[in-house]
Amino acid sequence: MRAAGHTLAAARQRGLEAGGPLAKLPWVAEQMDVILRDAVEVVPEEDLVRKLERSARTGEPLRVKQGFDPTRPDLHIGHAVSLRKLRDLQDLGHQVIFVVGDYTGRVGDPSGRSEERPRLSPEEVRENARTYVEQVSHILDMSRARVEYNSTWLEPLHLSDVLELTATYTVARLLERDDFAERYREGRPISILEFMYPLLQAYDSVALRADIEVGGTDQKFNLLVGRTVQERYGQDPQVCLMMPLLRGTDGSMKMSKSYDNFIGLAEAPEEQFGKTMSISDVLLPEWIALSGVYRRPKLREALAVAERDPYAAKRALARGIVGLYHGAAAAASAEAHFNRLFRERRAPEEVPAVDVDAADPQLRVEDGKVWVPRLLVAAGLASSNSEAVRLIEQGAIAVDGRVVDSMQASVPASGAVLLRRGKRRFAMVRFR
Repeated sequence: MRAAGHTLAAARQRGLEAGGPLAKLPWVAEQMDVILRDAVEVVPEEDLVRKLERSARTGEPLRVKQGFDPTRPDLHIGHAVSLRKLRDLQDLGHQVIFVVGDYTGRVGDPSGRSEERPRLSPEEVRENARTYVEQVSHILDMSRARVEYNSTWLEPLHLSDVLELTATYTVARLLERDDFAERYREGRPISILEFMYPLLQAYDSVALRADIEVGGTDQKFNLLVGRTVQERYGQDPQVCLMMPLLRGTDGSMKMSKSYDNFIGLAEAPEEQFGKTMSISDVLLPEWIALSGVYRRPKLREALAVAERDPYAAKRALARGIVGLYHGAAAAASAEAHFNRLFRERRAPEEVPAVDVDAADPQLRVEDGKVWVPRLLVAAGLASSNSEAVRLIEQGAIAVDGRVVDSMQASVPASGAVLLRRGKRRFAMVRFR
């Protein structure tokens, strides 16, 4: 990415020739340094320089957008990677537009999908979006941000408008996209609705006259479609700014609401701390670099600690993540809770985490509680309910450090529960 040195040098020289600080905005070259930091790719970089020069010359801030579909009620720390880039651009004086995809959320982004997403009702989307603005306020200065709902311009479109939009792009170009190409090659269905998603996202850029669109690397195709569609509508195409993806708590897939491997921005401090402590050591450098906890020069120091003492680095990271979203006092309280849960109950501090859905019919939650034998099976500590009952009769099962002495025992199906089988087998069950 830093192959852009010649572009920066040229921009800096033009800035110097302008005879002093550029009107209302920092130097173009300095802005480029900030914008490119941690970015994976900018397409095309020369357009970004040109737009920044125009903004500095005219005093008009650039319009920077990013959209989030409320397919679930949670924004997570993976989203925060690009949200912090929005904050960088906001601090440089540009107009940040946070787009809530309350219309595109009904379609569902097919990016990276091997099959069509389940469709959500307008009511589900509306409920999921209810707290998005509050969550994003942890990172953006909402007094200087625009919040837009894309149903504002997508819902009123007439069929003639939709036909005009579809004429801006070809099926052949859509099939160049990796996930579509793979499904087409393997004979798996692709609906016309899914083809519409990139075009609808692109129309957001047209409606907002976006100068820059920010997104993860998985959004590259959608962002590039936006450039083409804007050009077809006679607009100056947006610059596509791609940020890295943070892998989720499972250590393999990108952090995603769909994969339930995320840490939500609004999750309870104890949950954020515990989930961070559950990640593998292999993930540590990536999380340290992308979580937003560490800024240069602290970043290099934190990475060095992770090499020589991963456990200490993980604790510091967990404190930092909770501190970012809940404050230092909450971070201290969450760490104390973790200590009570593990140290005082004599559980090892590296315990496998098991996420279970309280709505799973196999758990048969009644009155907010789940029968312990069924929970042991769900956690992988027993192969069947009958085995779990036998283990309880033998005194081999403990819940949150207390031995279970009744076959009828149940626990609340919420928060987190520490299960122990025998002396050495543990599982931290987290309800969602």
